[in-house]
Amino acid sequence: MAKDKIAYVCSNCGQESSKWIGKCPACGQWNTFKEIRVSNDTGTNAAKSAGMTLRQAQDKNRPMRLRDISSKDEPRIDTGDSELNRVLGGGLVPGSIILLGGEPGIGKSTLTLQTVLRMTGKKILYVSGEESAHQLKMRSERIEHPESDDVMILCETSLENIFAHIKEVKPDVVIIDSIQTIATEDVESSPGSVSQVRECASALLRFAKTSTIPVILIGHINKEGTLAGPKILEHIVDTVIQFEGDQHYMYRILRSIKNRFGSTSELGIYEMQQNGLSQVSNPSELLLTQDHEGLSGIAISSAIEGVRPFLVETQALVSSAAYGTPQRSATGFDQRRLNMLLAVLEKRVGFKLMQKDVFLNIAGGLRVTDLAMDLSVIAAVLSSNVDTPIEQGWCMAGEVGLSGEVRPVSRIEQRIGEAEKLGFSHIIIPRYNLQGMGSSKKYSIQLHPVRKVEEALRELFG
Repeated sequence: MAKDKIAYVCSNCGQESSKWIGKCPACGQWNTFKEIRVSNDTGTNAAKSAGMTLRQAQDKNRPMRLRDISSKDEPRIDTGDSELNRVLGGGLVPGSIILLGGEPGIGKSTLTLQTVLRMTGKKILYVSGEESAHQLKMRSERIEHPESDDVMILCETSLENIFAHIKEVKPDVVIIDSIQTIATEDVESSPGSVSQVRECASALLRFAKTSTIPVILIGHINKEGTLAGPKILEHIVDTVIQFEGDQHYMYRILRSIKNRFGSTSELGIYEMQQNGLSQVSNPSELLLTQDHEGLSGIAISSAIEGVRPFLVETQALVSSAAYGTPQRSATGFDQRRLNMLLAVLEKRVGFKLMQKDVFLNIAGGLRVTDLAMDLSVIAAVLSSNVDTPIEQGWCMAGEVGLSGEVRPVSRIEQRIGEAEKLGFSHIIIPRYNLQGMGSSKKYSIQLHPVRKVEEALRELFG
């Protein structure tokens, strides 16, 4: 038997080295290199025996001319969840390996379990390394899904035993919950370490590609906000989807970070309820259910996350600083961008906020990264500062530059259409967006094109 090799891997970015290095040359982090023992046959034989034989794999993987390769789309496996299908690009691709990441308690296991219970005609092997079979049974009863004879539960953490059961059950889809709990006997380290996560994921990838059985891995988010384990885990898998949301709110967002079989601009929205996760087909109606007539510091923005437009409520509170240093706090919005917008408001518009506390919140627990939110943030801050409410029926979309100009935004027609559908009568948009939009007479909503922040504030407050 050949001697195992020693390697060093950066736990932050996955950079490999033959010797220990204090500072990672790829990401610049210090003391992140961990020693791993690379076995010559880690999980290989088990993965091959669970899938196809080596001879079958060699016969299948022969060199082909590019013109002889079919360009037709891969047949997809319907998950029974329209939001998940949208994020995956149409469903599960046979032989793909998918990583579902999220913070502890956000609902990853609930989403996966209710999805596999909806899939009909497919044999599912659900491997749980964290929960017992009794706990999974209780969860299935809580989410009130019908009993399925095609879902098999396996509570196991040994990779070799998992492959043995896969060979026996012959499932159509394999779920691993979670990859941090799985360990192989060929690596001498604890589960969840860099070497264990790396080798187990590689063996599962080898199995998925040789057997054409899709594998879904569930992974945790660490305190830095990234997927636990080395960055190499994200390089190995075909698709990385992240489950986001605040545990204190009921909304969850399923976002695609990497997808070899579809777009990364798609996202799915769910609502956490007592009986599981419910799909939200029109999030704007849920996010704007409150009546805020007569209240200052509230502005509505027509935002786009992924390719879906929806209206977001921006809340701001401006008050005199109780201490010497004014506070700047943002929830669901970039803190540095808020500081930049406050500087624009003070320098270009002339409103003195130097000695004021500013608090910003995106309603519903959402975290929005759309730059078209800038105009609504400035409008909400100014509304709270002068204690004057914005009239009902007004919304806006526009990016604000450092010189105070309102810059154009993408997909303006989708934003206008969403506001019109929800009954808004006025929308403020960048003037430049009118050039490629055509006639504005086709909309029943009144358009207010502006070029500078001052013009937008004049339209809102007179």
